[in-house]
Amino acid sequence: MSERPISRYDGYSGDELAVSLGLPRVVAFAEVGSTLDVAHAVAADGAPAGTLVIADAQTSGRGRMGRTWRSEAGAGVWMTLIERPRDIAALDVLSLRIGLALAPVLDAFAGATVQLKWPNDLYVGARKLGGILVEARWRDSAPEWVAIGVGVNVRAPERESRAIGLDAQVSRIELLSRMLPPMRAAAAVIGPLSRSELDAFALRDAVVGRRCREPVAGVVRGLDPSGALLIDVGSEITVVRAGSLVMEEEL
Repeated sequence: MSERPISRYDGYSGDELAVSLGLPRVVAFAEVGSTLDVAHAVAADGAPAGTLVIADAQTSGRGRMGRTWRSEAGAGVWMTLIERPRDIAALDVLSLRIGLALAPVLDAFAGATVQLKWPNDLYVGARKLGGILVEARWRDSAPEWVAIGVGVNVRAPERESRAIGLDAQVSRIELLSRMLPPMRAAAAVIGPLSRSELDAFALRDAVVGRRCREPVAGVVRGLDPSGALLIDVGSEITVVRAGSLVMEEEL
């Protein structure tokens, strides 16, 4: 993992950002392999809940199913937030809760309604705006910490026709200041998804009612309180708890 420390992030030092954002610690890099990897390392060293790892660029950003990509310098907000929750049921739905927390914040910056795609993607129309990846580390039978990785495009990556960005003039510091409070609040919620959360997700669901071909072929019908995806396969409703959702029209 390559790491290159930075003295300023959009004009702010890590210490200044911590004060401005109301966080106990901010670790900033010009370039890093993955903010998730750094977050796990500093959490193992005792970093408190609310510690933020940010990078101007990532050389090997990490996604679900082992996917990697490069996050271009200055092109978005690439960050991982460390929290130390104790509720296991809440961990199962944390990526969905983070999406629900971020979507209303990003609406104003996107100039459109931000939609959610199970299990961890942010969309504007048919194009991907960002993603969420939650990784927990355990001690015995309880989570010791959770790393909440979020990437949001400020400008769309080059040669990525299925991606979209926000207004290029958006301040990343303002984005962070608006995104972090609802993220921290979402990480503190306990239990499975509530009825109101399910209803809120349904209003922003990018794929409900549409046909998918993976993880099974059928029609997407929404979520259950555990965060599982419900797919109508014709003879029954199949409950899917893990995997990637590929729509019928996607190649």
